[in-house]
Amino acid sequence: MKENIQDLLAFISIAREGSFTRAAAKLGVSQSALSHTIRTLEARMGLRLLTRTTRSVAPTEAGERLLRTVAPRFDEIEAELLAVGELRDKPAGTIRITAIDHAIDTYIWPRLAPVLPLYPDLKLELVVDYGLTDIVADRFDIGVRHGDQVEKDMIAVRIGPDVQMAIVAHPDCFASRPAPTTPQELLSHNCITLRLKTSGGLYAWELQKGKRALQARVEGRATFNGVYQMISAALAGAGLAFVPLELVESHIAQGRLVSVMADWCPAFPGLHAYYPSRRASSRALAVVVDALRYRA
Repeated sequence: MKENIQDLLAFISIAREGSFTRAAAKLGVSQSALSHTIRTLEARMGLRLLTRTTRSVAPTEAGERLLRTVAPRFDEIEAELLAVGELRDKPAGTIRITAIDHAIDTYIWPRLAPVLPLYPDLKLELVVDYGLTDIVADRFDIGVRHGDQVEKDMIAVRIGPDVQMAIVAHPDCFASRPAPTTPQELLSHNCITLRLKTSGGLYAWELQKGKRALQARVEGRATFNGVYQMISAALAGAGLAFVPLELVESHIAQGRLVSVMADWCPAFPGLHAYYPSRRASSRALAVVVDALRYRA
């Protein structure tokens, strides 16, 4: 039984790292010993679990199934052991958070920076990602997204108010043509677009006026994968950008940007921190979530 567990942990490490070399370094064993372990496991199961090439290692169909069903159970055991250990000590360990850059700069880091000096054994890893990351599969402790994007089986905690959106552009953009007043008129303007990691496609602007809601598939000559770069492009006169109002209010007030179609710009549900219920017993996570909690 003990050998089976050790061999399965070795397989999971290789499959996740995609490399015998990296997995061996992580596990603190030689590459030859790790190769022997996997050959023994495959012989015992009578199945090929990994496909090896000169450049990469990938799970076979049987390996994918084993990784999908067994690996989460080991993750749960690891999480519970960490949680039990934290009952004895102060909050410790690394809390990995995935969020959009706007959330990290506006809410997450300003609230967590003062927490770190209080807990010397607590570490943070903040990863900017506009995709709808599977936080369990990618081994994040917390995800931060708008309230309507959070999976129903997650524990969710609001960290900010509803996010009012705005369509803005440099005043020079309207020197030769009038500012748009309807979604249809956006199609004749140069718009700054956002590339989504999850689908690889361009984000369609989610507009709403009263009960009428639609997605405007705008086009333009400049595409980015972050909101701050979009704002910089708008300030440089590259076109219209659809961004959170709170990030551009000062530019609007000082005349560097002009807001248009305000009656079509919705307020999205506030940002929420979410995590799986099995992580709720972690003291480190509890400290982080409490610091992030929105207090109106």
